[in-house]
Amino acid sequence: MTKLILLNQKGLQQSIVEKLMDLYAFVDKKSYSSTCLEIHFANNFTNSEKKIIRDLCFEEQTDTIFLKETFKPLDIKLLAFDMDSTLINIECIDEIARQCGKEKEVSNITEATMRGEITDFAQALIERVKLLKGATENDLETVYKHRLRLNPGAKNLILGAQQRGWNTLLVSGGFTYFTERIKQLLSINEAYSNTLDIYNGLLTGQVLGPIVDGAAKAQFVRNSCSQLGVSTQAAIVMGDGSNDLPMMEIAGLSIGYQPKPIVKEKADGTFQFVGLDAVLELFMKK
Repeated sequence: MTKLILLNQKGLQQSIVEKLMDLYAFVDKKSYSSTCLEIHFANNFTNSEKKIIRDLCFEEQTDTIFLKETFKPLDIKLLAFDMDSTLINIECIDEIARQCGKEKEVSNITEATMRGEITDFAQALIERVKLLKGATENDLETVYKHRLRLNPGAKNLILGAQQRGWNTLLVSGGFTYFTERIKQLLSINEAYSNTLDIYNGLLTGQVLGPIVDGAAKAQFVRNSCSQLGVSTQAAIVMGDGSNDLPMMEIAGLSIGYQPKPIVKEKADGTFQFVGLDAVLELFMKK
């Protein structure tokens, strides 16, 4: 059996529900709200069938989540998420580069890395940070104050997690200059990211300490779950790029927010139209 969640922030259209039920044998359906519906299908869908369903729903501006059989909402204890292009609207490194005139060189590497075309995230980060040598702390402050915005639903997502007693974990391949501010702003429990070397107010072009890449992100999720005394199946993980996949693969529920194609293919759910807080629909009384 396959459990499919449909989400549409404007309200679910009966047309897409009927179309799916005509195509595939269904067992049951449960309404969470006017914007969220769970359908139980008789068969286990292949990846190609899931893609067909995602594409059909996309045409109706409806997002999808394919729940694992092992997913148990009451067991969730951890919400972990990426920052750049997931919790916030920008890639901070690209915006710093834009501020200091290195946008093209840096963004080309960023985009290829997030798409999975460059697989060594650590080396790609080192090369991009080298290009930022000479940028100022004022450049970072400008990016934070004038370009960085929380993505839709971010505040409600964290608030909902806190109300449910979940631990919140921000794990980013970005920089502590931004993650520490976001952690304080949203009262996030834990935040881990990379530290830019700054001397006399200028970036030296180097990163201090071990680099937070995909493997490190997954380890931070494991560590947090271990401290909570639960398995990683008790975690929800949200991200958008290929370096988020290692932590998404070990989670009980993985959501790609405005995801790159490789993440869209592999995540349990994809949010193209709804806000980040739409995942909380799964934890409301039916």
